[in-house]
Amino acid sequence: MMRVALVLAFAACHADAPSDEAKRAPVEVAPDPYAEKRLHMVEDTLVPRGIDDPHVLAAMNKVPRHELVPPNVRDQAYTDRALPIGFGLTISQPFIVATMTQAAVVKPGDRVLEIGTGSGYQAAVLAEIGAHVYTIEIVDELAARTRNVLTHLGYDAIQLRVGDGYRGWPDAAPFDAIIVTAAAPEAPQPLLDQLAIGGHMVIPVGDDDQYLVAITHGRDHDETRVLMPVRFGRMTGEAQRH
Repeated sequence: MMRVALVLAFAACHADAPSDEAKRAPVEVAPDPYAEKRLHMVEDTLVPRGIDDPHVLAAMNKVPRHELVPPNVRDQAYTDRALPIGFGLTISQPFIVATMTQAAVVKPGDRVLEIGTGSGYQAAVLAEIGAHVYTIEIVDELAARTRNVLTHLGYDAIQLRVGDGYRGWPDAAPFDAIIVTAAAPEAPQPLLDQLAIGGHMVIPVGDDDQYLVAITHGRDHDETRVLMPVRFGRMTGEAQRH
């Protein structure tokens, strides 16, 4: 079982040169009031439903989802439900984020492209695993807000670009994994072309009936696995013309 560690900070030096003992004395920082809720989310919601990748579970137990939602829904941050984030968009429920991350087989050091940054929750989970994250958001005002929040939380290594994600991020390809957080009629070919051989794409596909699928990119052909029925907002921009 994962345990929430107490964070220790050392007292700052005073102008009158405190004693060595005072310098070494640890100061206990107030515990995260959401830590227990986050742990329960992992143990009571994710593990019983088949999330067993230790990297994914550790990341889900660490990312402060309450910091990535509006204040008026913060008390619901660790319930397994989508929540509104403005702009007619939502933050995905934790189980869906964990499922997509696990299905993408993300490992420390992987290069991962996310299409649809949204609140930044999925990107933060990927960063906690130790991936090099590239993420694209089409709504410029949301992208600016999310970039500020991620930087504030210490996820400033995430590469965030404003634009239409349909054609991906060619100059950063190939990617070990691509996660798409909006539905398309089919997986965009430009994104498939940016997957490394053996890489994985997880994307909701369909119109009225949507299914979350995991695609493994092979040298000669791709293998597709249907994971579950889902309901995502649709990709906008160029995807609407295909």
